[in-house]
Amino acid sequence: MKGELARIQPARACCRRAELLGLLHGSDGGRLRTLDHATARTAVVLAGSLGVPVNAPRVPLAGERVRHPGARRHLVVAVAVEHLGAWRWEDAPACDRRSFLRGVLLGSGSISFGRSGPHVEFVLRTADAAETLQALLALMGVRGLRTARRGHHVVYLKGQDEIVALLGLVGANRGVLELETQRVGRDVRARLNRLLNAEGANLARTVHAADRQLRAIDRLERDGTLPRLAASLREAAGQRRRMPDADLDTLAVGLGVSRSAMNHRLRRLIELAGDGED
Repeated sequence: MKGELARIQPARACCRRAELLGLLHGSDGGRLRTLDHATARTAVVLAGSLGVPVNAPRVPLAGERVRHPGARRHLVVAVAVEHLGAWRWEDAPACDRRSFLRGVLLGSGSISFGRSGPHVEFVLRTADAAETLQALLALMGVRGLRTARRGHHVVYLKGQDEIVALLGLVGANRGVLELETQRVGRDVRARLNRLLNAEGANLARTVHAADRQLRAIDRLERDGTLPRLAASLREAAGQRRRMPDADLDTLAVGLGVSRSAMNHRLRRLIELAGDGED
């Protein structure tokens, strides 16, 4: 999704400026730190198109702080933010607001997929930056939650509807399509599992009922009661013996009677056999 967003090239200068400001939202003095090469390249291209001084991406020097030996080194892009001038969300048109959020998602955001569905979060350096982003998302109809983690401030989205709304705002149309495809797939699998579980439960009940009926019929035959029963009950007993695995509807069709009549006859056989099992 970040690759898709990085390939978007805003035609208007105001949108390019807003996206660059989003990339630097909550950054340390105009220094964008990212692990994503496409994001670093986007910052350079945007700054260059606006005539803003920018340093080429570099990795931290040996003496700079790294979390632990062997950790992945971020690319650092230094942008002269003073050349961007003042910018206010309240005064910005809708296209600039979407571009700003696209920049924030590229620069500070990440998306992951788990068993509970997709999860988007923005990791920001300051509480003010996180609070501001949460408020701006709310103004665009996207509900974000906020927390703190290991010295950073995180704004995150949990619901798929919220994430789809955000991706649609920033122009990640292929990402939206993939999320919706995954959601449809999950719904279909869940529906299929429910149907299979219901079918399995119905089959188990049918097998259990047939076993009771066959045992009752055998008991009635052993004690000599079966030949003296009414013709309708003998017919029901014979039908069950001929079709030991059939369900109630199939048995009823075979005798040309209603389902309720077949059920009543089989229950009567169980009662006459003295099977008190529930």
